[in-house]
Amino acid sequence: MALKSTIFKAQLAIADIDHGYYADHSLTLARHPSETDERMMVRLAALALNAHKLQTECGGDGTLAFGAGLSNPDEPDVWLRDFTGATRLWIEVGQPEEKPLVRACGKSDQVLVYCFHHAAEVWWRGIEAKLARLRNLGVYRIPAAGSQELAQLAQRSMQLQATIQEGALTLGDERASVHLEPLRWQ
Repeated sequence: MALKSTIFKAQLAIADIDHGYYADHSLTLARHPSETDERMMVRLAALALNAHKLQTECGGDGTLAFGAGLSNPDEPDVWLRDFTGATRLWIEVGQPEEKPLVRACGKSDQVLVYCFHHAAEVWWRGIEAKLARLRNLGVYRIPAAGSQELAQLAQRSMQLQATIQEGALTLGDERASVHLEPLRWQ
């Protein structure tokens, strides 16, 4: 018998001061049986960091949502589609291989990777030269300590506030907050 995904609900209030984007998002996250709370919360943080693109890239007429991710390797962890159905943004979390990233760059206007694991530097050294030719790819490093703190925010029902200022994200609830400064590698 296959294990089923665990469903998490999040009410996310975003105040993106850098881009003048202020909105509330009601989100449903399906955590794959092999996914950790840490990875799931990095997906949520990546969505928060890029939510402004609903306005800046799609003029408010688009859909920002979680993809199938681990359940379907041909889908992103997070995507933004405009009203025509075109994929404007494809986000991967973790340490993806080169071939799926090349395919994603062909399917989307922009592809972003948010790596977070303590072995991310080793992954990056091994793949950096192969990815340098992908002009619509951005790669960010979430500090390992910060991603581990994000995992502590995970609850089946979450009320979260996200503030983005000067490229940094502060994500928290009534109990705690986590400050992340993603480092751009590419």
